[in-house]
Amino acid sequence: MAKLEELNQDMKVAMKAKDRESLTTIRMLKSALQNEQINKGEELTDDEELTVLAREKKQRLESLHEFQEADRKDLVEKLEKELSIVDRYLPEQLSEEEISQIVQDAVVQTGADSMKDMGKVMGAILPKVKGKADGSLVSSLVKKELSK
Repeated sequence: MAKLEELNQDMKVAMKAKDRESLTTIRMLKSALQNEQINKGEELTDDEELTVLAREKKQRLESLHEFQEADRKDLVEKLEKELSIVDRYLPEQLSEEEISQIVQDAVVQTGADSMKDMGKVMGAILPKVKGKADGSLVSSLVKKELSK
């Protein structure tokens, strides 16, 4: 349970530093992990922790886009700070070029040649990029590669 322990340590640091924004975000992340653990009924694996944290990031990104469209600069700034905190607990994100290379390798590896094979290609890619890439970006790159 490395992430929960890390969150607990960072929460203590944020409390001592009186950093309310970090503290609030860390508490939300910790709560999400604990809720998932309760639902599962046992300790989460590292992959499951990454899945929960990636879900939290995705929710914030979706909200960020909505707030940007509504021209709510105050909420955009708050969410950008939250996202920077969430990113501390996720592995470094892959660049679009790195993802594209993984997609090309997976297409060759699976022998995919049409959009009908998209599920097969995605199945080969997702375990490699879990927590390191946005699923929608991966999906769009796969579609682009298969439509060539």
